[in-house]
Amino acid sequence: MALKSCFTGAVLGLQTLSALATVVQDKFASMSLEELGSIRITSVSKREESVADAPAAVYVISSGDIRRSGAASLVEALRLAPNLQVMQISSGGYTVTARGFAGDRNKLLVLVDGRSVYTPLFAGVFWDAQDVPLDDIERIEVVSGPGGTLWGTNAVNGVINVITKSAAATQGGRVAAGAGNQRSDATVRYGGALGENGAYRVYGKSFVMRNTETANGTELDDARHKTQAGLRADWKAGDDRFTAQGDVYRARGGQPQPGNVVTGTVVPLGNVVTGGGNLLARWTRQLDAGGSVSVQAYYDRTEREIPPFVSEKLDILDLQAQYTPAPVGRHALAIGGQYRHARDRLENSVYFGFLPARQNANWTSLFAQDDITLTDTLRLTLGLRAERNDYTGNEFLPNARLAWKATPESLLWAAASRTVRAPSRQDRDPVVPGVPPFLLIGGPNFQSETARVFEVGYRGKAGERLLYSVNLYRALYDKLRTQEQVPGKRQFFYANNMMAATRGVEAWASWQATQAWRVSAAVYAQHQDSWLKPGIRDFGRALQRMDADPAYTASLRSSWQLADTREFDVAVRRVASASNPDVPAYTAADMRYAWRLRPGLELSLTGANLFGGGHGEVTDVRNRTQVGRAVAAELVAWF
Repeated sequence: MALKSCFTGAVLGLQTLSALATVVQDKFASMSLEELGSIRITSVSKREESVADAPAAVYVISSGDIRRSGAASLVEALRLAPNLQVMQISSGGYTVTARGFAGDRNKLLVLVDGRSVYTPLFAGVFWDAQDVPLDDIERIEVVSGPGGTLWGTNAVNGVINVITKSAAATQGGRVAAGAGNQRSDATVRYGGALGENGAYRVYGKSFVMRNTETANGTELDDARHKTQAGLRADWKAGDDRFTAQGDVYRARGGQPQPGNVVTGTVVPLGNVVTGGGNLLARWTRQLDAGGSVSVQAYYDRTEREIPPFVSEKLDILDLQAQYTPAPVGRHALAIGGQYRHARDRLENSVYFGFLPARQNANWTSLFAQDDITLTDTLRLTLGLRAERNDYTGNEFLPNARLAWKATPESLLWAAASRTVRAPSRQDRDPVVPGVPPFLLIGGPNFQSETARVFEVGYRGKAGERLLYSVNLYRALYDKLRTQEQVPGKRQFFYANNMMAATRGVEAWASWQATQAWRVSAAVYAQHQDSWLKPGIRDFGRALQRMDADPAYTASLRSSWQLADTREFDVAVRRVASASNPDVPAYTAADMRYAWRLRPGLELSLTGANLFGGGHGEVTDVRNRTQVGRAVAAELVAWF
């Protein structure tokens, strides 16, 4: 009801506006292919470089891509990255992975403006808590492959870096309201000047998602709603740049009944309640001859109640510093350090818990990376991170990359890396009541999972109309999680007695067919083998868990500027089947049509999964959401 009123109020409010400013089209939407290849990124080397020169499998989702996709949430926008696999579990639950391991969900690091949204509870991401106003995003840098040298443990298979626009780029007002058969939402934002050298913006948003259904039409009790607000300010003084930003949110969502089976008992579930907030501050100084120094600190508070199992209150304090001196001779160095403190407070239940229920944890690390110009066309990158955690002590994450720029428009690169996934509370501390006295006692000796990864890639341009990238990888994993039995007891624990090997290809291309029409295509294919070490029994179905990933994903996207005031986008993706148990292959088609009714006012119609009767995306067939057709209309006004 509140959203309906908000939608109606937004429409009536538009009618009273005496004048509307001309809509400034997103700068990425009209970029040439040459400009697209020159987009500046920071996720590969922690210094600015063009995506064309980055020796890694990196894909950039621009703000224009997000707008034209019609995505309604951050996690849905990630489907635009061909080197990611996005799977919807429920109304608000998702699994996002790179290069496999969807069954674990703990080998991908996600950052929002430099703030890690990793949770030490299970070394992954609660996607229902991650929400950014999509129009505030400047770009999303998606790096598949190890990023541990620069970003730390858990950046095993990839890094997602969400970078929002500066406050100066979001001046004036923006009101957006949308309604559809699955979701309704509203967002209000306003930006203004902050003295002579600064700017600010504030925003508020709210959405409601309706219950999803299973394949047989059973309605699941997983509807949810969320309200969020935030601010950002940027200002400068001489060579110094300052940023301060923060968000607060509150959400409630259902859990499908009758619920999970725990110790043989069907347990009724209550609503999942989440909330929290964060505050980040960053200072950067530009030094002579191109060097820089930066310091960033943030505080993040999250609260989660999952009745009747467990509730958590987590406070994280993070401090980072980086020094990037001006290049000296052939060397361009970046060095830095990080300290992270987590205060975790859990309330256990008779069904499930963590011991100790209260825990303080610390992570400290130092890193250094050197880009060495060997010749005019050959560049060598060497890096090392030393990180210490409370579970396993010191971990070392080295990285070596060699890049050859054979022509001004091509790059051939190769890399070798070692990275780790450090233990989380889910590995060491969980307990399930049973006889004697716990059925599961966690993994008191659980060690870090390790990976050795080898990559080679080529990025180039064919003529004036085609950009493409092809990446090959081979990864060898050790000490993966298994569930084993205590000898002579009906009691289980976690250990590190599984290994795996993966190999795959990631390829994508953009073709500028005409000045007004661009076509993008991509394919991702992988093969994964996993095996237990000698003498180990698969009590926890670890091997089955490794079969949760589709063997390939292919996509095709068309962006057509029909006229100055109208645009039409179509996207089709084909996802292969998976097992554990069976997930049938599916094809999904999305469309968006938008037109500018007048300067400062735009209406768009979006449809997702338009053809077919819906599909499942995750391997858990019990209460599995059947992802079906979603249609929505959105009205946006700028003033």
